[in-house]
Amino acid sequence: MTAQQRKSFIHGAGILAGAGVIIKIIGACFRIPLGNLIGGEGMGYYNAVYPVYTLLVVIATTGIPIAISRLVAEHIAEDDHGGANRVFKVSMAVMLILGIAFFAVLFFGAEAITGVNESLKGASVAMKAIAPALIFVPVMAAFRGYFQGMQNMKPTALSQVIEQLFRVVCGLALAFFLAKMGLEYAAAGGTFGATAGAAAGVACMAVVYSKFRSSEPFRKRREEARQERDPRHRIATSQILNQLALIALPITLGAIVMPLMWNIDMLVVPRRLADAGFTAIEARSMYGQLTGFAESLMNLPKVLTQAIAISMVPTIVRAWKEKDDAFLHYNVTLGLRFSLIIGLPCAVGFMVLSEPIMLLLYPTKPEDAAGAAPALFIFGIGVIFLSSIDALTSVLQGVGKQGIPLVNIAIGAVCKLGVTWLLTGIPVFNIKGAAIGTVVAYVVATVLNYRAVKTYTGAHFDFSLTFVRPVTAALIMGAVCAGVYYPLTHFTELPRFIVTVCAILAAAVCYVILLFATKTLEARELRQLPKGEQLYALYRKIRPARNVKLQ
Repeated sequence: MTAQQRKSFIHGAGILAGAGVIIKIIGACFRIPLGNLIGGEGMGYYNAVYPVYTLLVVIATTGIPIAISRLVAEHIAEDDHGGANRVFKVSMAVMLILGIAFFAVLFFGAEAITGVNESLKGASVAMKAIAPALIFVPVMAAFRGYFQGMQNMKPTALSQVIEQLFRVVCGLALAFFLAKMGLEYAAAGGTFGATAGAAAGVACMAVVYSKFRSSEPFRKRREEARQERDPRHRIATSQILNQLALIALPITLGAIVMPLMWNIDMLVVPRRLADAGFTAIEARSMYGQLTGFAESLMNLPKVLTQAIAISMVPTIVRAWKEKDDAFLHYNVTLGLRFSLIIGLPCAVGFMVLSEPIMLLLYPTKPEDAAGAAPALFIFGIGVIFLSSIDALTSVLQGVGKQGIPLVNIAIGAVCKLGVTWLLTGIPVFNIKGAAIGTVVAYVVATVLNYRAVKTYTGAHFDFSLTFVRPVTAALIMGAVCAGVYYPLTHFTELPRFIVTVCAILAAAVCYVILLFATKTLEARELRQLPKGEQLYALYRKIRPARNVKLQ
């Protein structure tokens, strides 16, 4: 059996990516109406909460679920289901304790945290509203890590969709009803949606887990699981905690740097805008444009690249431990290529249609949308590198080099701090300086991670297949997009939002065709996706079977 014929990470990534698309569509039904409801100033309050909240979520939920996944997978591979269950139970207790502790920090420290920046002091109400989510999110992450360790991505995908639905419905409803009390209370209503969504996600996972425990396969293994009560077979809690810490700590420290970069913006951008001569209201509105309007779009492809990263880890670990270099190199190169396939069209689209996209999403706030457009153009460049970071980091984690991504992103964060501080204080750059700083950080981290992956895995990337073909497809797509949008804008009387949508749809169709025309995506890779046989059958109808070459 060749490396290409073995099961890669693509199937699991496809499930998570599908859920990610649904989540983003639902999320668009949240951020866009919320932005139109409370404007740039209100989004400033709303987004001031998330750097600190995200930092605590990352600490509690990034490294440990990956560690759970790895340990559960190892026990399952050894046919030790009792050990896998023991890992899950101990991990669940750890996550619950962490969640309660972080809730207390965020809820009771809200005034002190938001008081660091005078212009965002009113965000304390929103911070208290989101604090209870920190109890539920870690518990949900433990459930997800358990199922991912068994290479079952469906529970994670289902809980993500349920979580997002409740977040949107509850958040928008509360923001609307609390708007009459002031923008800070409307923002708090929006952030409480995260609490409601997390609670619903935990309930969903609990139901799935209960059904799994009552299933026939699980009952057949119950006798074996009872061995964990035997002192001769029972894994000590201290041993599990040590294993969790050994795996999770470097991953968590590396992941913390990302939210720290957002905290850099929260602390530096309003202050440097004030130094540049902008008023407190102008600075708050511009900060909202940067973080609430432009930056949220830059993170759009990340939900798909994270799906690739989550699914890559167990596959890379297996290939590394089995010393199967061919399978390892295949998945390493495939992961980076798929990440670029996702990131490149988003990057080009953001650059070609930066202002039309902003106006399409925020029609009731044209000034804020136009103000955010230059930052979105710059962030478009960063999307290319941000999309690559997750895949490269997963490879390094899979081969036991968890500390390297930590060092690399930390170097990038230091570069961001310097660039953001320098450029944001120059009036002509303003928030564009912060966007440039973010892009610099991602470029530095990506280049360093890429070098480390080549060093420690020995993988050789096909330059044409991995880089030239995806870039070519994305650039031609961008030309088609511009060729549709600008003539229709200048020579027809169609509403601008219709022209924008037409340009995006034309670009999407063109890009899919180009992926196959340039052989960036091959027919055999379709068969590894969820519903792959149906996709492959559709492909054969479009393209004659004699032209399809399966390797």
